[in-house]
Amino acid sequence: MKRPTIDDIARRAGVSKGAVSFALNGRPGVSSETRRRIQAIAAELGWQPNSLARALFDGRPDVLGLVVDRPARTLGLEPFFMQLISGIEATLSAESVGLLLQMTEDPETEITIYRKWWAQHRVAGVFVVDLRAEDSRIAVLEELKLPAVVIGGPEGTGRLPAVWSDDAGAIGVVLAHLAGLGHRRIARVAGQEELRHTRVRTAAMREAAVRLGVMAVTVYADYSGESGERATLDLLRGPDRPTAIVYDNDVMAVAGTAAAREAGFSVPADLSVVAWDDSALCLLTRPHLTAVSRDIAAFGANAARSLLSLVQGREVADSRQAEPRLVSRGSTAPCPESVQ
Repeated sequence: MKRPTIDDIARRAGVSKGAVSFALNGRPGVSSETRRRIQAIAAELGWQPNSLARALFDGRPDVLGLVVDRPARTLGLEPFFMQLISGIEATLSAESVGLLLQMTEDPETEITIYRKWWAQHRVAGVFVVDLRAEDSRIAVLEELKLPAVVIGGPEGTGRLPAVWSDDAGAIGVVLAHLAGLGHRRIARVAGQEELRHTRVRTAAMREAAVRLGVMAVTVYADYSGESGERATLDLLRGPDRPTAIVYDNDVMAVAGTAAAREAGFSVPADLSVVAWDDSALCLLTRPHLTAVSRDIAAFGANAARSLLSLVQGREVADSRQAEPRLVSRGSTAPCPESVQ
């Protein structure tokens, strides 16, 4: 079925397209009687305003964009992104603004999407996630002058405003907690190595380990349960098996805990486990998982408010979220005396 247009309304009303535009946008230039007649015809035909055209006319955004460069199989199980998007959506829906979400598994394709959206005026601005150590997206968005807010940082964001949390500080708190329980061999199952927040956490873990006098090792995975399970078993079968493992997301932590148990290790008697993000998954395991907790929905809402302000021409500064906190539960305990 053909979507009704301003041309259709103009033909039915016997007026110019300009007159229809004046009438439907509440602008002067037509009589009250003509305005009412045009509006009645528009309603009869089922005409709806072009959201993009209206956004360009009144300066209000109608659609913002988010591209996620991760495999769909991992994103669908990732509590972080589900909570982040819920926070973004809650803020945007209150302003009658939509979110255009697209997924890809190739950084160059992501840049192509930004260029297409910019050329076609598809979105008024974009959220940038998963900031990389060497991130070509930043320069492209600056070149296009497409309003953008980075969820991550604060380093490596160029001139783009960022909404970020203190990953380095959180790692320091986690290692201090485990060292205080007597653990001296601590491992971390991290996410993708090229991501900036992964590298920030890795560097912070190295520094905290030196400061606390413990051994620390980081191995890399892809946030999926399968990769978390494989990494856990590799660590536990190694020559210097850790007595505590920190995971970069809850999915890998839950899978790693199950794998350790199946391999004959008791949590927390033989192995302490710490998760990251503290989603509902942490309370579905037995024992409940100790976790780094942060308000991810508020993270998304803050990013949405920043991007809305940016596309409306306001100055937007970097925004640091509330400090992550460690929630201690049953999956962490003193290091076994036999391995101290």
